[in-house]
Amino acid sequence: METLKFKTNLKCGGCITAIKPELEKLDGLGQWKVDLTVPERILEVETSPDKAASILEAVKKAGYEISQL
Repeated sequence: METLKFKTNLKCGGCITAIKPELEKLDGLGQWKVDLTVPERILEVETSPDKAASILEAVKKAGYEISQL
């Protein structure tokens, strides 16, 4: 497993709660966290590199912007 990093537009705990169900639907994800203290609002996910597209799609489906770093 690797740690994949993504830049998001998440702003608060409510935003994190909104993406949680979408991320939980994905198989093969380890722990994940969002750092709201940095301007890029970094989402870090422990998973295999081939899951990046699924993570991007899941967060966008929840209504947020995301791009892989």
